[in-house]
Amino acid sequence: MSASSDELYSLLVPLHEMRLLVPRSCVAEVMPWQSPTRVGDAPQWYLGSIHWNDQVVHVVSFEAMCGKSAPISALRTRIIICVAISGKLKGRYFGVMTQGFPQLMRLGPDVVKADPNQSALDRQPVLCRVRLINEHPYIPDFDRLEQMISEEAPV
Repeated sequence: MSASSDELYSLLVPLHEMRLLVPRSCVAEVMPWQSPTRVGDAPQWYLGSIHWNDQVVHVVSFEAMCGKSAPISALRTRIIICVAISGKLKGRYFGVMTQGFPQLMRLGPDVVKADPNQSALDRQPVLCRVRLINEHPYIPDFDRLEQMISEEAPV
């Protein structure tokens, strides 16, 4: 196998108190923040919905899905539009609130290592935490994330 076939283009996504590492192919667009339309009895992590490309897209706070407080939007806040891959959502996309622009990275097995200090992630939409040079990003569990949105977010 050549070195390039072992590499994966990924995005390091800045959140308020953590970072996510996602495959580039899972992100359709990074867009400026727009306040989602909120629904009264939705969970704290469900920020509301926006219209994007003639579709309704649910927007979530990943931090709040993991039990932390949902961050407040700021000047650098963005929404990454993610491709729904599990088939559990009615729409083909969902949005995640970020605190800046994702950084494109080309990763190989020599750069990304499992983080042995990972704490329990019970019922959180996280597959694992990894060591990436001087970062410790989380790899989201898209299946769990989409399941949570489909169960809790308004239709």
